[in-house]
This record gives sequence, C-alpha cells and structure tokens, in this order.
Amino acid sequence: MTTLEGLVLTSRVRTWLDLSKELAVEDLTVIADHLIRIPRQLYEGRTDPYATQEELDAIIGLHPGQRGIRTAREALRLSRVGADSPPETLLRLALGAAGLPEPEVNVPIVDADGVLHHEPDLGYPKYRVAVQYEGAGHSDPEQVARDISREERTRALGWTEVRISRRHMVDGARPAVEKVRAALWAAGWRTGSPE
Repeated sequence: MTTLEGLVLTSRVRTWLDLSKELAVEDLTVIADHLIRIPRQLYEGRTDPYATQEELDAIIGLHPGQRGIRTAREALRLSRVGADSPPETLLRLALGAAGLPEPEVNVPIVDADGVLHHEPDLGYPKYRVAVQYEGAGHSDPEQVARDISREERTRALGWTEVRISRRHMVDGARPAVEKVRAALWAAGWRTGSPE
C-alpha cells in the first residue's frame, strides 16, 4: 500500500500483480516494461523507474498461489528495460513469437570514432539492423525531417533501418515481423542461426 494526498492506494507493483488475474501475458509485459524503464529526466522530470525487475519478482514471491501468478512470472521473464512505448514492447514480443532472434532494446549505434549516433528502439548489432517504431508524434513535419536524416546517417554507418508504424502492427504485427525478417535475411540471418 502507498498513500497519495491522504488516500491509501495499492502500489504500482501490487497493482501490476493484481492485473495478472485479468490480463494476457503480452499486456502485462507492456505494463512491466513501463514500470521498469529508465525515464529521461529532460522529458519526465524523474530519473528513477517506477519499479525494478527485482521488486516485481519480490511481489510475485509474496503471493505464490495467487490466481494469475503464472502470467506474472512469464510477463516478468519477458520484460526488458528500455522500451519507451507499448507498441515497442508488443513488436519485440511479436518478433520473438515469430521465431526471429530477440532484438536488443535501445542498442547504441556508434561511428568509427566511437561517437554515439543514436539508440534505435530495437536493434540487431550482429546484422546491423535497426528497428524504429514511429508513433503519431512522427507525423509532425519537423520530426519527419529528423527521421529521414536519422535514417540517412544510419545507412551511412552500414546499418539498415526498418521503420514500423501502427499499420504494420495489425494481425498480430505480422506485417512488421515480415519487414524485420526481410531485413535480417538480407543481412545474412537464417532460421536457427546461432546468436
């Protein structure tokens, strides 16, 4: 329990566990990713995550027989620090469910001088494939120009950038998965390749 302006509330961690009784593992993983992500001080005014994977694990340990506990354990296993939006988490989960290698979250792309270029939402450093989910904010004309420049710099550094939008997330994200699969295939990945 926690108190906010005199009101007694369940904590974020406990609420996450309680939701395991009702939600599918993918949705619970989205929430776990949100809780454990490291916020950006500039945009959010905070530096600490709402929770850690250890705190989520601890709450599971306190309620071993609760309904939904298997869902919570699986969501925790699938959670990763770094996802900035629900679609990024859902895309990562869809890629794994389709048998593609698991991408790294916010993997840094650096140039030959060691200068950080950027950190794509998802990345496959071995294959030099960067995956960007572009939500509604990417339709602003200035953002479109920045995204095009980012893609040009990514290509100049020898990476392939795969741009995904909401329209690619239909049908279990099948169109998104196929775009990423094609980029990985072109980069030399084959089903069953050792990672």
